[in-house]
Amino acid sequence: MLSENNCITKLLGLKDIFVNSVEETENYLCINIETVPKPHLCPCCRQPTSYIHDYRMQKIKDLSFRGKFVYLLLKKRRYICKQCGKRFNEKFSFLPKYHRMAQRVYENILRLLRTNYSMKSVADLFNVSVSTVSRVFDITSYSLYRLPEIISIDEFKGNADGEKYQVIITNPKNKKVLDVLPNRQKTQLFDYFKQFDNRKNVKLVIMDMWQSYYDVCKTMFPNAKIIIDKYHYIRQVYWALDRVRKRVQKAFGKHKRIYFKHSKKLLFAPYEKLNSDNRQALRIMLSQHFDLQEAWQLKELFATVRKSTDYETGRKNLRDFILTAQECNIPEFKDCITAFSNWSKSILNSFDYPYTNGFTEGINNKIKVLKRNAYGYRNFKRFRNRILHICA
Repeated sequence: MLSENNCITKLLGLKDIFVNSVEETENYLCINIETVPKPHLCPCCRQPTSYIHDYRMQKIKDLSFRGKFVYLLLKKRRYICKQCGKRFNEKFSFLPKYHRMAQRVYENILRLLRTNYSMKSVADLFNVSVSTVSRVFDITSYSLYRLPEIISIDEFKGNADGEKYQVIITNPKNKKVLDVLPNRQKTQLFDYFKQFDNRKNVKLVIMDMWQSYYDVCKTMFPNAKIIIDKYHYIRQVYWALDRVRKRVQKAFGKHKRIYFKHSKKLLFAPYEKLNSDNRQALRIMLSQHFDLQEAWQLKELFATVRKSTDYETGRKNLRDFILTAQECNIPEFKDCITAFSNWSKSILNSFDYPYTNGFTEGINNKIKVLKRNAYGYRNFKRFRNRILHICA
């Protein structure tokens, strides 16, 4: 019998307890346990005592086992101090004071909240309410005290606390999420970065072509170089090419229009990576309209800009591209030329450094999954902590 009790005790993973009985039903296990008696220190006079005043029974939620909810029926002792008369409960390593769930339940709730599980799913797994899970999670807190030398700034659609967009700040070098801000307004960004006393140590800031970010970073980080993320300026060319395709195909019949729509990847793919059949199909597409042919040639010319290895080479190649695009005078490329002209210095900085917003965009995708599983977040503070908790 003693050996059987030891096996059950080891299975429970709790120290200094022994099992009196186990009751099993269809949905749950109720394990009657008791601790090994030992002297306790009086919380008032700090004198040891072994005198037991009375016993009380407490039902405690534990981790599930064999697909059934587990309850520990704990026989608690209340001690009395013979020196000062103080009555107090014995202490347990597995049960926090004034709590009705085992310590490991709290730990596993926080562990599971590091995944994309919704709070409702976590609550169902641990047989607790959603408000309990929220209350357990709300004890977590994340703060940023110093900025690294390289930071990345981007926004995502969070819809929390009435704001459509939230801002995420990351360290692209160490692949770490630093903080999440409630909105992308200039005042919010200025107030946030103002609190850091090492702002002058920031050397690089990676961002998209959002003017507010640029204004804030130029003021807050006087020694930093601004880098436009490669994806955000490269897509300008592909957007322009696609707009030309859409304009050209509108003049075609239904069959050819559908063909152009389904074959647009031929326009976007690098010519050297196409096989002979695809090259022939591409030539047929380009022969349908002169503007489409010139737009595609501009896209191919931009490949030399993308392959630039340093600032000076990139400046020459970008200048040639802008001049060629201006000579072509294709309306759809007007916005692209304007963007490249206005942001040329920050675009060229990207050729001297290997950092992009790739890590940040990956975190944004993870946030989308988190939002979808939870059907959105209204409380920004909890939303922020959940993002930082997952990415910690």
